[in-house]
Amino acid sequence: MPIELLLTGHDKDLGGGFVVRRLLPAAARQAVGPFLFFDHFGPAVQHPQDNHDVRPHPHIGLATVTYLFEGAIFHRDNLGSEQEITPGAINWMTAGSGIAHSERRPERLAQQTYVNHGLQLWAALPEAHEEAPPAFEHTPADAIPEVDMDGVRVRVLIGHAFGKQSPVTTFSQTLYLDVALQAGVSFVLPPLAEERAVYAVDGEVTVDGQPVGARQMAVLQFGAPAVIHCRQPTRLAVVGGAPIGHRQIWWNFVSSRKERIVQAADDWEAGRFAQVPGETEFIPLPERRFKA
Repeated sequence: MPIELLLTGHDKDLGGGFVVRRLLPAAARQAVGPFLFFDHFGPAVQHPQDNHDVRPHPHIGLATVTYLFEGAIFHRDNLGSEQEITPGAINWMTAGSGIAHSERRPERLAQQTYVNHGLQLWAALPEAHEEAPPAFEHTPADAIPEVDMDGVRVRVLIGHAFGKQSPVTTFSQTLYLDVALQAGVSFVLPPLAEERAVYAVDGEVTVDGQPVGARQMAVLQFGAPAVIHCRQPTRLAVVGGAPIGHRQIWWNFVSSRKERIVQAADDWEAGRFAQVPGETEFIPLPERRFKA
C-alpha cells in the first residue's frame, strides 16, 4: 500500500483570530522532500476591521513558498521587493543568510471584504546553500505550466511532472503540484520524486483504496505509483522532492547548526537585519529563547 503515514495536522492561531491548519513539521515526520513547514489557511473572510497583517519578521536557511487559491497578500521585504501575491502565482523567497519581510492586506482592499485561501510552505535549503544570498522570485499564474488529462488538471508549480517543467528556481529536487479532480475521476500519481505527499485541500479522496479526509496529508511510500480517486470535485496539493536531512527549527529560523539559529536571534534582537522599506513595525523574538 502506498500510504506510509497519514497526518491530520493541528490548528494554530497566528494572532488576531487568524487560524491555519499546520501539517508539517509533525511529531512523526519533520519534512517531505525539502518541505518542512506546511500551513493551509482559509478560506477565511477578511473584513475591513480585521487585522491579520504579518509585521516584519526575519528568516534564515529556508525559502518561503506562497500560493493562493483565492484572495491577495502584499509582500514587502528588505531587499526592496514589493509584490501583490494573487491566485495561481508562485512566490519563492530565499531567506538564505537572512531576510526580513512583511505580509499585509493590499491597500486596494483596505475597505473591502474578501476571502483569503491558500498554502504557505517552507523549503529547507541544502547545507551548501543555507547561506545563499537572499532573493525574491515571483512567477505569475500565466507562466505556470498546466496539463489536462481526462478530468484531471495539473498545474506544475515547482519541479518537473507530466512532461512539463516549472520555471521556478530551486536549490534541490523539489516537487509541488496543484491538482484539480473532477467528480468520479481516478488519477495515477507516478513516483515523481523520492519523497512525496498528497494533501487533500477541500474533499475526501482514496489513495489505493485508503481514505484520506479533507485537510489530511498522506505521505506516500517510496517508488510506487499511487491511484487517487474522488467522488466529488476535489483539489489536491502534491509536495515532495529529494530528502534534505534533519534541520533545527526555532521560530522563523531553520538551520543545520544550532549556533546559527542563536546568532540569527541575536542579530534580529540587535537590529542587525536591514529594515523593510516603508515599515516601522516588527515582530519581537519570542520570550522563550532557543538554546544551543
